[in-house]
Amino acid sequence: MRLQYSPNVKIIMVPCTGRVDILHLLKAFEDGADGVYVAGCMEGDCHYLTGNLKARRRVEYVQKVLESMGVEPERVAMYNMSAADGPRFVQVAEEFKSKIQELGPSPFIKPKDQAA
Repeated sequence: MRLQYSPNVKIIMVPCTGRVDILHLLKAFEDGADGVYVAGCMEGDCHYLTGNLKARRRVEYVQKVLESMGVEPERVAMYNMSAADGPRFVQVAEEFKSKIQELGPSPFIKPKDQAA
């Protein structure tokens, strides 16, 4: 069974969410993302022990950075799910996409007519 999610969702795989750095999250916005979420394993079930906890702290930090810049902190999120739960991944992808669509385009992206 092939599960489908929005073509707007770009997946970047890492060995562990603990490898996701604050700069990776911020760079995604710089590169044009309207929102970014990290999908990690269930808390307490990390093969690398604390990788998902580190990722959650980094996501929370980026949320604070965005808020201090006057940008909706909901544009970045962390979700925990089992790697074997494909339907849950699709559900989260669609829910997050809908949330981001409600927020509108990223404030970091200049319209083409204003690009310098």
